[in-house]
Amino acid sequence: MYSFPEPIARLTDQFARLPGIGPKSAQRLAFHAMSMKDEDISQLIDALLRIKRDLMLCETCCAITDTATCTICGDPERDYSTICVVADTRDVMALERMQTYRGLYHVLGGLISPMDGMGPDQLHIKELLERVADERVKELIIATSSTLEGEGTAMYIARLVRTFDRLAVTRIAHGLPVGGDLEYADEMTLSRALEYRRPIAY
Repeated sequence: MYSFPEPIARLTDQFARLPGIGPKSAQRLAFHAMSMKDEDISQLIDALLRIKRDLMLCETCCAITDTATCTICGDPERDYSTICVVADTRDVMALERMQTYRGLYHVLGGLISPMDGMGPDQLHIKELLERVADERVKELIIATSSTLEGEGTAMYIARLVRTFDRLAVTRIAHGLPVGGDLEYADEMTLSRALEYRRPIAY
């Protein structure tokens, strides 16, 4: 029975370990790599090495960055009175695409999930409490997902910071997406849509 040469098989196996890459896609990527120029291969290898070598966590918000302080925390034009709490750096990018939020962020590095062995001590909650102690901070927006882990994490943080009387703790609304139909929405989404309903201006 024919089998691929060891270098192709090994590269296919490595690609298949990536999230969202199945065996067929991994195989296509491996064969595509064979046709790449040496220069392109070198640039790919360098980019992969730099991911591990040059990236770090922002000293302030714990987002992934390539400098000690990320560009958002270092921006004097941002609103320092508001901190938006998110699970990871990808959430920061998603919120920044709106171009409407001008406050700061805090990246937890995950969500509380006992099933996955992720407890509060594994998250950047201690750093968040240190930031909230700053008198300039007036509002904490908790923007975790509406999953059980996201809701649990939000409640945990809300309980921790309730001793700060000056601090308004808010939660992003979860509901129907724009253009979404009721018949396709799950029960949790519909429940959130009703719970966070707002008056209609007329």
